[in-house]
Amino acid sequence: MAKLNSANELNELKAKLKEETFKPDTLRARVCCGTACTATGAHKLIDRFEKESAKSGVELEIVKTGCQGICQKGPVLKVEPMNIFYQRTKPKNVPWIMNYSMLGNMPYRQGLYRDDIHSEPIAEMNEIPFYKKQKRLALRNNGVVDPNNINHYLAVGGYGGLSRALGSMTPEEVLNEVDRANLRGRGGAGFPAGKKWKHTKGAVNAVKFVMANGDEGDPGAFMDRSIMEGDPHSLLEGMALCAYAIGAEYGIIYVRHEYPLAVKNLKIAIAQAEEFGLLGKNILGTGFNLTMNIREGAGAFVCGESTALIASVEGERGFPRARPPRLSENGGGPWGYPANLNNIETYACVPVIIEHGADEFLKIGTKNSPGTKVFALTGKVKNTGLVEVPMGITLREIIYDIGGGILDDKEFKAVQTGGPSGGCLTKKHLDLSVDFDSLREVGSMMGSGGMVVMDEETCMVDIAKFFLSFCQSESCGKCPPCRIGTAAMLDILEKITSGKGEHGDIEKLEELGENIIAGALCGLGNSAPNPVLTTIKYFREEYEEHIYDKFCRAKACSGLGKFRIENAECILCGLCVKACAFGAIRETRKSFYIDQDYCTKCKACVSVCPTEAVKVEKHKRQQVKQ
Repeated sequence: MAKLNSANELNELKAKLKEETFKPDTLRARVCCGTACTATGAHKLIDRFEKESAKSGVELEIVKTGCQGICQKGPVLKVEPMNIFYQRTKPKNVPWIMNYSMLGNMPYRQGLYRDDIHSEPIAEMNEIPFYKKQKRLALRNNGVVDPNNINHYLAVGGYGGLSRALGSMTPEEVLNEVDRANLRGRGGAGFPAGKKWKHTKGAVNAVKFVMANGDEGDPGAFMDRSIMEGDPHSLLEGMALCAYAIGAEYGIIYVRHEYPLAVKNLKIAIAQAEEFGLLGKNILGTGFNLTMNIREGAGAFVCGESTALIASVEGERGFPRARPPRLSENGGGPWGYPANLNNIETYACVPVIIEHGADEFLKIGTKNSPGTKVFALTGKVKNTGLVEVPMGITLREIIYDIGGGILDDKEFKAVQTGGPSGGCLTKKHLDLSVDFDSLREVGSMMGSGGMVVMDEETCMVDIAKFFLSFCQSESCGKCPPCRIGTAAMLDILEKITSGKGEHGDIEKLEELGENIIAGALCGLGNSAPNPVLTTIKYFREEYEEHIYDKFCRAKACSGLGKFRIENAECILCGLCVKACAFGAIRETRKSFYIDQDYCTKCKACVSVCPTEAVKVEKHKRQQVKQ
């Protein structure tokens, strides 16, 4: 491919590729090759399609796409032009799909999506409840294009924003359009991207950097990874538009080392963009230069914080630094140069804004939180996966309409938003609008987009301990409030969940949490106590039960409760006797009973009892000494 020398040449190529690529009457299988579907056998599926196609003589176009969202049902694929969606597809199903759909123009019913085993199958992707309420902007090309083929990206309109910017807009006009769209940072803080760009542009230095934060260290989060794996050119285009607007000539994408597919696809995309003249020197003949590089992080959670990220890029240990100077100022960015840093999803939204205008973007979402947000929906929900929804949608719609409700139809208990530094919300928050300001008002946060759903069997004290233990182990240790404070909070939680909690422990947790928020050096330390403080705020009775009744209602914490055997439910199978390592379960002629002097409350008997005859009860509440 010859290097493109102008925006007009790019537009002509795009028009040609639009006609030649993805022709509507072509037999085509778009197979999800994201990390989740790859792990469940997507490439074996592709191999079988290729063999069956050669065997039958049927010409079949196979598109290896990025993540299509509904990860729990993988491998998934779409068959065109019939527009039939298949889930949990095995290689043995391929001949049936070929015969039914590609030759017979009808769906293979056994491979279609069902809400449950008794419901009617759904053939079209857009009719599946998981997709009905989604609106894809950042993920607009995931599931459509092959991330390793730049022609696919161009055929669906890619680099249209860059073409418009370089062909008819000044840098100031690009910057003002992003500012007018009120695009808020999707990495968690929600700071307006346009204002950040203006601050970087105002730095008095000829050398500037445009940087993308693809570290994404939150447990269960894979929003940025899916964009880098499935649509890397949208990230490159967004970064190029930012570089043009602020006057930067150097770009850095910081990616955690645990994302090898993302790194591979980004390297391919950068090489292709340079070959086409969309990166490098004199882009589209305009004199605009942008050199793009990838830096891999070592997997430290703290390196998602901006100043620690800069230290890591420079080859130093990922320690946060005091501000000012900020990254956007002289002395604050890599090697002292000013830099603009946004996360992957933020950049992926920029081409849409520039190509279609800020007004179209503002029509989506809410007044103060326009656009969409990508969430990684995980936990005790029927349909886990990647969802992109308009801002302002409620938690109930995400969990029940998109997620399909709670697994095994159990009771919803809580949802944790914002990753390990976010807050846990209750049933009364299910109709809360999901946007930056609403979540912050109730003590939680948007974060990068992690959303963990919990059911009635979840212990909220234990879940707070889990998230705090992650933050504590990932603390860089530079500042005492985070290093010492999180360890002290974790010690108290360990004591409470092991049955040794004391009066005043809850108040100590609250005081420590407030001090850490006020004194920690970086945003990660400031937000580390959030899971503990929100669970105390909304589930205080569970903390009190652990401390005063020595009882865990979810039966998740060992060392708590009084164990007994309900004779009316016991079938005398003896499994509990075999499971007990301490000889606490004794046998009479007609029953079993638990000797409380020997019981260590290890819950082994609870886990093996087939009839749930082993009951866990509260101790008599201890009197509190005033």
